[in-house]
Amino acid sequence: MQTAAPQLSTGSVFELVDVHYAYQDIPALNGVSLCIPAGQCIALLGANGSGKSTLLRLLAALCFPDRGQLAAFGTPLSEERMQQEALAYDFRRRVGLVFQNPDVQLFNPTVFDELAFGPLQLGWEKADILRCVDAMLAQFAIAGLKHRSPHRLSGGEKKRVALASVLITRPDVLLLDEPTAALDPRSQREVVRFLAGCRGSGRTVVTATHHLDIVAEIADYCFVLQAGRLVAQGVPVDILGNAALLRATQLLDAHNDSTPHP
Repeated sequence: MQTAAPQLSTGSVFELVDVHYAYQDIPALNGVSLCIPAGQCIALLGANGSGKSTLLRLLAALCFPDRGQLAAFGTPLSEERMQQEALAYDFRRRVGLVFQNPDVQLFNPTVFDELAFGPLQLGWEKADILRCVDAMLAQFAIAGLKHRSPHRLSGGEKKRVALASVLITRPDVLLLDEPTAALDPRSQREVVRFLAGCRGSGRTVVTATHHLDIVAEIADYCFVLQAGRLVAQGVPVDILGNAALLRATQLLDAHNDSTPHP
């Protein structure tokens, strides 16, 4: 199923044209072309190994295409261009990535230090950092964790700290890799509630997930990946209603005819 992409009323944040990427000659993305509009909440859907995480890493400029074209905010994005200090600073200020495993992301001695790290790197004034750290601690209900070591927290607490540490710099674009993975039901609902609240906020959010039951709440539009290729795109009601597509891409058990409620 290949439906028309959403119209770009306010411009595109990311554009990919025939993008290829491989890990030591093992293909991860194979000719992906897509456009992500500003202000939209996008779901990247696919089974494990479909290329979702690799695509997020390219969007975050943590790696770059072997072939094809990648642009961010209307400007070509490449390893050479990211060596330019001004361009790299502006990009890192505007784009934030939350990894699937928060232990990969959290490295500071305390939660306070974790939240303050990004603003410090961006050269914020001390008073602004203190004010924004306190605001994020309150927003994510982690004020009681302020002086705790992130690595001694529960999975849900770590995820909230990771989100807060990215959002404190107020990025225009938020990228999330399997944000509900390995969380208890209550923590999952907190994350989904936050993502649902992003819709209509003006922020661009790209969430990679294979959990179909959250898609209708968090996404305006979906891209479906399989074996490194873009095989379908459309609004959630159309994607979730296509049982044949979901089974073919291993997002739905082939022996289970039920589909998630759009």
